[in-house]
Amino acid sequence: MEVARPIDYYRVARIDHWVKQLFVLPGVVLAWVLARPEIPPLGELALPIAIGLLATCSVASANYVLNEWLDASYDRHHPLKSQRPFVVRQPKKTIVLLVYFLLAAVGLGLSSLVNSSVLWAQVVLIISGWTYNLKPIRTKDIPFVDVLTESINNPIRFLIGWFVVTDPIIPPSSVLIAYWMGGAFLMGIKRYAEYQTVKTMEGSEALSAYRKVFNTYTGDRLLVSSFFYALLSAFTMAVFLTKYRIEYLLLFPVLSALFASYLRIALKPSSRAQAPEKLIREKALWLIVLVLIVLFSICSFVDIPQLHILIDPNLR
Repeated sequence: MEVARPIDYYRVARIDHWVKQLFVLPGVVLAWVLARPEIPPLGELALPIAIGLLATCSVASANYVLNEWLDASYDRHHPLKSQRPFVVRQPKKTIVLLVYFLLAAVGLGLSSLVNSSVLWAQVVLIISGWTYNLKPIRTKDIPFVDVLTESINNPIRFLIGWFVVTDPIIPPSSVLIAYWMGGAFLMGIKRYAEYQTVKTMEGSEALSAYRKVFNTYTGDRLLVSSFFYALLSAFTMAVFLTKYRIEYLLLFPVLSALFASYLRIALKPSSRAQAPEKLIREKALWLIVLVLIVLFSICSFVDIPQLHILIDPNLR
């Protein structure tokens, strides 16, 4: 097999996946909204936010390098991932480890410039990458646990954003669970898209060769479990809304449309849901995301007293 080229070590860092680190930003906004007036003005936080985002991107890339290196023998059974750099060319272990530790060190070093809580959250993000990819734990090979352990990176990203803004205050558990279960829904749907693609293009035998979890998973199980995660996310988010900021109730129709749109994408043949970097081509999805961002910004800073009647305990 041909030896990996220098550009391959850059590609496995998946710079094009850095857009997923924007999941840090809701933590920033909610911390600023809920923790006032104990925190500085948002303008003063611009540099720490930028450093926190860059640090998260670096740590995420370290996890991606580890993932692609350890998954190369499995990815060759996937019709799309079989073209990944470490599948078609043989990487050098020493270079892989050097790139991994360099990216992790940069991420941790930048995080230390913000505060200790952000640093520890990044450490947890690195450990999450270990438990997901490394044997003997390798939660990636355990049905349903694989979805829950990969999606737990979402609340970790939320915590990073939150701690950038306010170090001593802990975010509500309800929003962390909602964020986690929302990520589990996205991950479950991604698994469903992978299941359908590999089964259609390579056959059922290739499924277990690609991922051990597909010895247990079926299309129905993945869809039902994803529906379960979506319900848990909606329920815990409702708990958070009614307790902390009822204005966010207006986000529910748009959030529901976002979940439905992602499900629609996953049901397509050779769905882009299994390759997040390709979702940029889904114009309807990004339109919903844009509407959600605008509405989220409005609801974060504009009080709507008329909505408070919905949680008035004295209502008769």
